[in-house]
Amino acid sequence: MAFSSYIGSTRRGGWANSLLPSSSASNPKSKLTRKPRRRLPLRDFIFANFFVIGLSISLFFFLIVFLRYGVPTPLSSHFKSKSPARFSKPRKPVSRKNVSAADADAGATVDITTKDLYDKIDFSDVDGGPWKQGWRVSYKGDEWDSEKLKVIVVPHSHNDPGWKLTVEEYYDMQSRHILDTIVDTLSKDSRHKFIWEEMSYLERWWRDASDHKRESFTNLVKNGQLEIVGGGWVMNDEANSHYYAIIEQMTEGNMWLNETVGVIPKNAWAIDPFGYSPTMAYLLRRMGFENMLIQRTHYELKKELALHKNLEYVWRQSWDVDETTDIFVHMMPFYSYDIPHTCGPEPAICCQFDFARMHGFDYELCPWRDDPVETNQGNVQERALILLDQYKKKSTLYRTNTLLIPLGDDFRYKSIDEAEAQFRNYQMLFDYINSIPSLNTEAKFGTLEDYFWTLREEAERINHSLPGEIGSFQVGGFPSLSGDFFTYADRQQDYWSGYYVSRPFFKAVDRVLEQTIRTTDMMIAFLLGYCQKPQCEKLPLGFSYKLAAARRNLALFQHHDGVTGTAKDHVVLDYGTRMHTSLQDLQIFMSKAIEVLLGMRHEKNDNNPSQFEPEQVRSKYDVQPVHRAIMAREGTRQSVVFFNPLEQTREEVVMVIVNRPDVTVLDSNWTCVQSQISPELQHDKSKTFTGRHRVYWQASVPALGLQTYYIANGFVGCEKAKPAKLKFFSKSGSLSCPTPYACSKPNADVAEIQNRNHILTFDVKHGLLQKISYKNGSQNVAGEEIAMYSSSGSGAYLFKPKGDAQPIIEEGGQLVISEGPLVQEVYSYPRTAWEKSPISHSTRIYNGENTVQEFLIEKEYHVELLGQEFDDKELIVRYKTDVDNKRIFFSDLNGFQMSRRETYDKIPVQGNYYPMPSLAFMQGSNGQRFSVHSRQALGVASLKNGWLEIMLDRRLVRDDGRGLGQGVMDNRAMNVIFHIVVESNISATSNPVSNPLPLNPSLLSHRVSTHLNYPLHAFINKKPEELTVQPPPRSFSPLAASLPCDLHIVSFKVPQPLKYTQQPLGDSRFALILQRQNWDSSYCRKGRSGCTRFADETVTLFYMFKDLAVFNARATSLNLLHEDMDMLGYTDQFGDVAQDGHVLMSPMEIQAYKLELRPHKLMY
Repeated sequence: MAFSSYIGSTRRGGWANSLLPSSSASNPKSKLTRKPRRRLPLRDFIFANFFVIGLSISLFFFLIVFLRYGVPTPLSSHFKSKSPARFSKPRKPVSRKNVSAADADAGATVDITTKDLYDKIDFSDVDGGPWKQGWRVSYKGDEWDSEKLKVIVVPHSHNDPGWKLTVEEYYDMQSRHILDTIVDTLSKDSRHKFIWEEMSYLERWWRDASDHKRESFTNLVKNGQLEIVGGGWVMNDEANSHYYAIIEQMTEGNMWLNETVGVIPKNAWAIDPFGYSPTMAYLLRRMGFENMLIQRTHYELKKELALHKNLEYVWRQSWDVDETTDIFVHMMPFYSYDIPHTCGPEPAICCQFDFARMHGFDYELCPWRDDPVETNQGNVQERALILLDQYKKKSTLYRTNTLLIPLGDDFRYKSIDEAEAQFRNYQMLFDYINSIPSLNTEAKFGTLEDYFWTLREEAERINHSLPGEIGSFQVGGFPSLSGDFFTYADRQQDYWSGYYVSRPFFKAVDRVLEQTIRTTDMMIAFLLGYCQKPQCEKLPLGFSYKLAAARRNLALFQHHDGVTGTAKDHVVLDYGTRMHTSLQDLQIFMSKAIEVLLGMRHEKNDNNPSQFEPEQVRSKYDVQPVHRAIMAREGTRQSVVFFNPLEQTREEVVMVIVNRPDVTVLDSNWTCVQSQISPELQHDKSKTFTGRHRVYWQASVPALGLQTYYIANGFVGCEKAKPAKLKFFSKSGSLSCPTPYACSKPNADVAEIQNRNHILTFDVKHGLLQKISYKNGSQNVAGEEIAMYSSSGSGAYLFKPKGDAQPIIEEGGQLVISEGPLVQEVYSYPRTAWEKSPISHSTRIYNGENTVQEFLIEKEYHVELLGQEFDDKELIVRYKTDVDNKRIFFSDLNGFQMSRRETYDKIPVQGNYYPMPSLAFMQGSNGQRFSVHSRQALGVASLKNGWLEIMLDRRLVRDDGRGLGQGVMDNRAMNVIFHIVVESNISATSNPVSNPLPLNPSLLSHRVSTHLNYPLHAFINKKPEELTVQPPPRSFSPLAASLPCDLHIVSFKVPQPLKYTQQPLGDSRFALILQRQNWDSSYCRKGRSGCTRFADETVTLFYMFKDLAVFNARATSLNLLHEDMDMLGYTDQFGDVAQDGHVLMSPMEIQAYKLELRPHKLMY
């Protein structure tokens, strides 16, 4: 999606071996120098004879160079075709000793941080003239006397896999024609070049293309005319997407491309995501990418970077003291990626060189009313000089004399006539420019690889570094930068923070599909790992096609108009239906897989239905899942099986729904388990109780394993589930006491619930949390407020509120308190100005031995912005605490790392909202922390001291002028769940005000997050069984031991199940991706429950599983395509896994391994 103009817009707008960053074995906390160096024993002698030694060395190297190369000859131009020779590689990262999380708090040393930029910029939006957001660019004319200007024009077409049309509609109407056109046009002239990004369209085209077309396409890629950039399934969003999904979508596209065309991309192209995350830069680096290009950053940041020629830089992760994560970045300088905003700073002129806007094509004419004309011999001189003037002006914004000029827009090059109009006219202009030596310019069509190769070649010869600049060993001559580029603004005070929340229902479905695919992948890996015989491969391999479809449906939704919630209604329906279909397929497979893993399914085919079904079911793509009810008839039992997708044994209070309250819970060994029964509640003022019941008990499920429990009715010798005690607070008196509960109606202004760790106090009149107290006598103010913004300018992309959010809760709602031995809950159906409240909510605390749950507060909000009375409203929850955070807080980036956020008065409310994919926390100067964990992407802000507000949903009538052409009115009823953690430090902690670096979550916070985002999967036996027959114990425990608490399995899977049987047995057909979490050691080290091992201890892959032998283990890139660790920036120790199987990871790192699995008995 691109803007065709600033005004009147109707549309929105190479080497074989990578250069290596350096690392050091020195103290990672040292920030005094760039790289502390150890002095040699002979330092005194060296210092005493420094001049003589230096002169001798210089003469020695001079003689070597002279003898090797002879006398240098002058070069008239350095703009040559690429030679096979590569540039010299910088020094390799030194393998440093393992760094513990407690010692990994030192930050990277860089030239620029985005925080520094925000502190410096006035955000005054000064009119710059023709370049409205910049200044009147000029040049002296002698800048290219010694080094010619090398202009590389890169034709491209931006193809959204869904936006105003569905992906299939776009393919039929546009994308397939574009690919046909490019193959035909490029094949006619070797000077023509093109780049392509989205594999979702290319794979679809490949299925339809003839063998001749396929061969032509492959030849164009191999000869360098056509470059695949990025090569992910889509060009993913970077605000809402979780890093797991980003890895999946990149891997899906890159692997398909490598298998089909035989290439692996190394340059990334992201011109349309609405802001950029350093997580993406990290993942690309660890996938073997060398360079990346970005476009949509705040226009004031672009201006500031351009003023100092810092639009090209090396992006470094904020924690990276060893420069192993560095990746080179080109930031486009202007308003949009369309042609009027890419040739130079004056869009009215650049538009004249978009030859697809000439009369006769179906694109809009130039808004500046000066349209392009055909280039001919009579006007070529004039037109070429006008265009060259723009090129030279743009060149002054960058350090080198290598200039990138993108040439494209949304869905361009649809026809041969259009493509030839662009190529023909530009080639005539190039020919003229290149024929005049005095212009000191050479221009040609090129790919992104051509540009970066030429730029790096120039940077090798000419030092563009500024005095005192830290730079990078990755590529010399450019500054280093850390930070992220949120929140994006494209003009005035139009901040794109609305899409952090738009269509939150589907943002939640996205996460459910992610964790369901992850679990399915694990089950398939175990089925194939333990089996390895044709008869038991049929179930997992027979599901391979549906698994591939599920992976691709998840990948498709990561598109920057998918998970963002910024597509038209019927496109959202298409995304949602695809995800829903995949969820149903995955759940059917998992129901069968658990039978095999538990030893209950032995048939040789998978046609027979499973005796299990998922405990939660969705009837449609756009409705909340509902819990299946267990019938629990007298004298029967029903099995409940849990799968734990986490790496540690899981102690957790679990819940299922039953139709009758007189039940007992038994474990797999037929032992009684203490349980609690509570009434099921719903969002209905006239009928709060559904008539069904919730059974709670504490379950223990092995890491990556299965455990069985039984719900029985009439089992002699076990105590029945203990009914909760109910308290009603309601002026209407409409609540009646359900059977078999004891009910009371106290008359009080406040109410409390408590467990071993918390006492929560509520305002009864409003049904809202007031404060949190602790058994040691301390307390925290935690005033809960539910409010709405009124917004006449907001849309799918933009958040533009009118004033502050106004509270909507009035006195006099309904409040129900349920108190039991395991769970205590406060349910509030509040009174509001509307007959039907747009929100109800529950607050729960748990009692469970050695559980994470006992340390958290669970908030569940049921949201229904469903009527026109909520038009142009945006619903928030706000926690008003006594944490003295000075309006500084921390929010996560893609579930991977934290970013420091600071509220600025010089920026409006909408610019102080930030993405919150999974976590936000505030920390006071006294170390007090207030954290809110989410299981879906939302938006967050801290607009006043001690406040943390999170937007829950938004209903907007109007289009916000960014091309979508509609508001956001298709709201769905949904539940939003937060886990709140309040912590005090146990040792000295960093002050968020004085420390500009991001702070890390505590170990407990990491555990809370993984438990929330990777819940237990529950399955229920479809048919009750007689109590008279005791089943054998049924469980599955594949790990030899739980993994360290800060080591997370990102993915364990068979990457190519469709080709599993075609690969040799020793071909490392399994993949394991691990992440070591970085946690703040000034908070409780043990995570408060069950943590005894940490990843500063070595984990051995060879002995990770109980009955599976691991062999042929080797390190690989995150997209599973590179095994040269040097090109990925990793330290030496990562690549040694094949020798001893040892995994030793630094905090924050994600590492991937290919391996082979066989049952132990087959090894002998």
